[in-house]
Amino acid sequence: MLVFCGSSSGHDPIFRRTAEDLGRAIAAAGAGLVYGGGDVGLMGAVASATMEAGGEVTGVITEQLQALELAHGAITTLEVAPDMHSRKARMAELADGVVVLPGGFGTYDETFEMLTWNQLGIVSTPLTFLDVAGFYGPLFEFIDGAVRAGFMKPDHGALAHRSTSATDAVAQALAVAAAFTPKWVG
Repeated sequence: MLVFCGSSSGHDPIFRRTAEDLGRAIAAAGAGLVYGGGDVGLMGAVASATMEAGGEVTGVITEQLQALELAHGAITTLEVAPDMHSRKARMAELADGVVVLPGGFGTYDETFEMLTWNQLGIVSTPLTFLDVAGFYGPLFEFIDGAVRAGFMKPDHGALAHRSTSATDAVAQALAVAAAFTPKWVG
């Protein structure tokens, strides 16, 4: 299970607690964690919690980030990619489902690329946002607005699932992906 999330923990402790809950839920489901390889922020929290719960963790980090000593030193496998493009492609290759925790630009970049790849039929990977304390409410309003305005098909807007618990997020991410619908509108 691929998890996209922040390299920061945010101000509210609920974000870190939810990342830890997600790590435990991934291990309890018998799924392995694939993530960005860091030992900082929500990334480090979800990886450590997965390991502590007996799960396997594969991190995929860039050479640049590894050189900054941000790599997690206590995970099952750490792969080093030459750049962000290679890193994202490798994580997508390893993904059987995606859960998105709160984060910043990097999290959004990875998430929207995966949604776009699903929309184009490049991958068929369920993706769910773990909506901690309503964090992703505005994003779902934005997606609904894009559908209403005719810039996105309803089927494509529905590629972004939403959950409020770690257990439900894992179940949604491990579900069968939606059938491919051609992208073009109009």
